[in-house]
Amino acid sequence: MLSVKRTVAESVQPYGPRQGMRRPVQTIMKRIRYAVVGLGHIAQAAVLPAFAHTASNSQLTALVSGDPAKLRTLSRRHNISHTYRYAQYERCLREGHIDAVYIALPNSLHCDFAVRAARAGIHVLCEKPMAVTAEECRRMIRAADGRRTKFMVAYRLHLEQANVKAVQIARSGKLGTLRIFNSVFTMQVRPGNIRVRRQLGGGSLYDIGVYCINAARYLFQDNPVEVSGFSVKETDRRFREVDKMSGALMRFPGDRLASFVCSFGAADVSSYEIVDTKGRLLLDPAFEYVGSHTQRVTIDGDTKAERFQPGDQFAAEIIYFSDCIRYDREPEPSGLEGLIDVQIVQALYQSAKRRKSVTLNLPAKRRWPTVKQVIHRPPVSKPRLVRTRSPSL
Repeated sequence: MLSVKRTVAESVQPYGPRQGMRRPVQTIMKRIRYAVVGLGHIAQAAVLPAFAHTASNSQLTALVSGDPAKLRTLSRRHNISHTYRYAQYERCLREGHIDAVYIALPNSLHCDFAVRAARAGIHVLCEKPMAVTAEECRRMIRAADGRRTKFMVAYRLHLEQANVKAVQIARSGKLGTLRIFNSVFTMQVRPGNIRVRRQLGGGSLYDIGVYCINAARYLFQDNPVEVSGFSVKETDRRFREVDKMSGALMRFPGDRLASFVCSFGAADVSSYEIVDTKGRLLLDPAFEYVGSHTQRVTIDGDTKAERFQPGDQFAAEIIYFSDCIRYDREPEPSGLEGLIDVQIVQALYQSAKRRKSVTLNLPAKRRWPTVKQVIHRPPVSKPRLVRTRSPSL
């Protein structure tokens, strides 16, 4: 029997200091000032509009781009007085107008811009994947640790109610012992988009496969010990430089298996399913930042569905990161989280190339998403884009 329950996540207040925690030296009302670095599609469609929902602790004060037209138009639209070209990035970091950067650049540029910010004492919120190689990730972590700045990878689903509730259900034991994870994340990517350019760190595993990897890890609350990867290239001219489609099988401790397929050349699908010894959970869509999420839980043949209303996932991560800065807390999706995922991506590509599995010895992670992290804000309206467009057809 199928029953449907609609859920509207209530807004929660920014965390504030935990009991016994020393308040920051700055006044508790201080807002963290951000520069958004890179003004492509994700920045314009999601990051910039999100600041309308972050006034409690965050403020957009600067923009960085290589496109003068974007800087002119978007600075007027968002009432920003400080704009910089990429060549002026050091000025942006040192003129005193910002406390943090949101890096929304192509993957291959994440490391350079993050390291420079951290060395200047600026906190870093970086889009996923964290970088293209594990060594780049380690450089970013060292730079942040060296200046005691906060670093967070923008894993927005760690703060999103449907995904975090899936974690809660998986850990509760209601479904039995978690054994299997399976996911599909696919889309049709536009020709020439940065996601299909090798030099910019493109490829389906880096861009969308990382969501599947990360979900398997936070649902199992563990890291894989062995992976097998498969990559597909076709005659489609879009994929001359990167894989069109990748598949993976990941073995976790305790006789648990995770599998997924990600593709830039298939219809839009974004879902995952976990199968336990007593039941199953399906989340569809699972990874999107626009629209609602529906979760179906089946136990002993009885299925219950819960719909989670749309929200501004980017505002949530900005609010969360700002409070980590204000109250001197380590973000849960830290640099270590990003490093582990990139190590897995590299191992999957290595496996696909060598046509054999790769054994992993990944660093342990002690913290995982919890319901206390969930932050809900209303969805943003679709903005007019300036000299950019959606990556998908």
